[in-house]
Amino acid sequence: METVKFALSIVEVIASIFLIVTILLQPSKQQGLGAIEGGADTFFGTTKARGIDAVLAKISTVVAVAFVVIAIALNIL
Repeated sequence: METVKFALSIVEVIASIFLIVTILLQPSKQQGLGAIEGGADTFFGTTKARGIDAVLAKISTVVAVAFVVIAIALNIL
């Protein structure tokens, strides 16, 4: 049982580092306070992520879900 917790802890750390990296690689969607005036199109999601941005968004979503599932599993064990 302890080896399973240890292995899940290692996977959790790797997932957290990977999640941080994928989030930091994504371009920002807002331009600070300038988004209040003229950034309604980015606020309402009319601009679509293309290319590598879309891939990074999907990867970060999958890794975030895995991170939460592993965290819950570690809490139950």
